[in-house]
Amino acid sequence: MTTGSSNVRESVAIPAIDAELQKLQQETFGYFLHETNPVNGLVIDKTAPNWPASIAATGLALACYPVSVERGFMTRAAAVERTLTTLRFFWNSSQGPGPDATGYQGFYYHFLDMQTGRRAWQCELSTVDSTFLLAGALTAAQYFDADNSDESEIRTLGDALYRRANWSWAQDGGTTVTHGWKPESGFLPYRWEGYDEALLLYLLGLGSPTHPLPAQSYQGWAATYHWTQGDDKRSGQGYLYAGSLFTHQLSHVWIDFRGIQDAFMRGKGIDYFENSRRATYAQQQYAIRNPHKFEGYGDHCWGITASEGPGPSTLKAGGIERQFFGYLARGVPCGPDDGTLAPWAVVASLPFAPEIVLPTLEHCIHQAKLTQFNSYGFKAAFNPSHPGEPGNPYGWWVSPWHFGLNQGPIILMIENYRSGLLWQLMRSCPYVVSGLQRAGFTGGWLQS
Repeated sequence: MTTGSSNVRESVAIPAIDAELQKLQQETFGYFLHETNPVNGLVIDKTAPNWPASIAATGLALACYPVSVERGFMTRAAAVERTLTTLRFFWNSSQGPGPDATGYQGFYYHFLDMQTGRRAWQCELSTVDSTFLLAGALTAAQYFDADNSDESEIRTLGDALYRRANWSWAQDGGTTVTHGWKPESGFLPYRWEGYDEALLLYLLGLGSPTHPLPAQSYQGWAATYHWTQGDDKRSGQGYLYAGSLFTHQLSHVWIDFRGIQDAFMRGKGIDYFENSRRATYAQQQYAIRNPHKFEGYGDHCWGITASEGPGPSTLKAGGIERQFFGYLARGVPCGPDDGTLAPWAVVASLPFAPEIVLPTLEHCIHQAKLTQFNSYGFKAAFNPSHPGEPGNPYGWWVSPWHFGLNQGPIILMIENYRSGLLWQLMRSCPYVVSGLQRAGFTGGWLQS
């Protein structure tokens, strides 16, 4: 299987790095071991009291179970049991237009009650979060290939769940796909436009054999792209802009974009993998430049993305009055930026740029000590410019919570760097291949 940048891996002590990465994977996997309801397979969104499940976190868990088997964190039998419980729940749960269902038209509500599995918080039926759930189901269907009744049922249910999603309904008569739907008010006014994590959404929608998106939906989405030179105007190495780092990562959890191109990327002479590499470097360069003079920023301290923060509040820190935000899609170079960094977003760039990610992880683990006082690997976010609560062990603000949406990419992108497992599984998924081809991708492994 392919790995990340081989020339970098040759210049370091590979066993030591692999041991550190394995340890981080295993610690992080504890989230899915202990924050999942064993009765229905639902994974809590956030480790706060009385918090609901996230369907995206649950989809990431489904993708993590194969990694856990390969790395010895869980037996195959235990992973099969967890996976079957989850898939059976979603297949048999209430689908309909009622306000307390679990889903509708093959999609699911963003947040579900951890016990009942019904809609929580009057939230939206989320097209992109359903995408991550379905991607996890397809991962399970690809991995569990044994000739026995349980693994056969995993394959059947994963396939059936994907086939049930009505992607054309989610367009609401338009070209691009809507963000979602609510039974009280209908479709949300927002659409997936501009480069973002919806790359995976469009590809799975295009690949559907039952309710596919038309090819022009992808063309309509790509027509809203914004190319930027960022801070690197002299080199000419621009990239497809999306401010938050996670938008350059989540679709890559499942799909290996190295060497394959759609019409847009053929015109730029790169692929989406290279685009994410450039976006990762843009993050580091922004932190080195540090235009707002936040504490800690530098070549080994970066990672600005959607994350929790110490706000909302305004206070004087280091002699400067600063505004701090709560949960927000932070980004570079256009902001918002309040000094909050997310270690998980650095890890999720490991396949793209290990030469700058590995030293940053070393800093976060051994100098910033962001895996201490902590059960599940890295803390979700930290802000060295904010003092945090008095007496906290770090001396600055650190998020007290973990989020399933952060934990999954840590495990999965480390694995893609180490073995390419997820990429190999999804290369053999006919729906992914069909979606890529219908979107106009050519070259690389698609030609083999």
